[in-house]
Amino acid sequence: MVFGQVVIGPPGSGKTTYCNGMSQFLSLVGRKVAVINLDPANDALPYECAINIEDLVKLSDVMAEHSLGPNGGLVYCMDYLEKNIDWLEAKLKPLLKDHYLLFDFPGQVELFFLHSSAKSVIMKLIKKLNLRLTAVHLVDAHLCSDPAKYVSALLLSLSTMLHMELPHINVLSKIDLIESYGKLAFNLDFYTDVQDLSYLQYHLDQDPRSAKYRKLTKELCEVIEDYSLVNFTTLDIQDKESVGNLVKQIDKTNGYVFVGMEESAVAFSKIAVAPTDWDYYRVAAVQEKYIKDEDVVNDNED
Repeated sequence: MVFGQVVIGPPGSGKTTYCNGMSQFLSLVGRKVAVINLDPANDALPYECAINIEDLVKLSDVMAEHSLGPNGGLVYCMDYLEKNIDWLEAKLKPLLKDHYLLFDFPGQVELFFLHSSAKSVIMKLIKKLNLRLTAVHLVDAHLCSDPAKYVSALLLSLSTMLHMELPHINVLSKIDLIESYGKLAFNLDFYTDVQDLSYLQYHLDQDPRSAKYRKLTKELCEVIEDYSLVNFTTLDIQDKESVGNLVKQIDKTNGYVFVGMEESAVAFSKIAVAPTDWDYYRVAAVQEKYIKDEDVVNDNED
């Protein structure tokens, strides 16, 4: 049984930086890591790549040959990868004995809540190679400072969870930069726990672009709350404690905490068993570390 992560999220959410930082962290705690780049548009990799999709298909070649734009080209590349899944399986087999896998996927969100090719690739690998994978969905933390964008991020996260059908963790990435984008209307736990979204309505109404869609926004918020699936953890990829907390959660979702590959990794993973109120204190610590008290405006006005 082989464990790993499927790293997905919108463009600019930090997927490649995440794979680089996560691979370094996991190596330090005793895991042998292989990063698989499945983003044909990612031509400047900061990490050592065990498998690169560009050896099979290149986005620039696809765009030139078929007169496609970047989005259409990425869809074509994923379809091509699905049809040539044997190539990826053959590349992965030498890594299955002792590696922990990180799959770096493209940032085109349609691939993960609309099209079937990326999901099909993952499901075939899981079935044929006996992989235990967790989807790590990155969302840029700055979206919390804009209520409309935050609701959009929630809807995207929910759609992706339902479409991918994998153990899933939503992550507010770049949490260390959250202050640089503007003030938050509420404390951080409101955004991580996805609490009563009706409190956002006042702030949405302050934006004339959002106010005209008040009824639609209310209905979307109710859909998100009715499913009651979306919540977030936070991440500063340069903070080892932040990365470690995320790894513990991932290890619980894919089962690594119960199996493990090396004694040192198992010992690290067992720390994941924490008191029930651990999440509260973790979010409170992040709030204190990255958000100044005067920058949080907690005005629940009617």
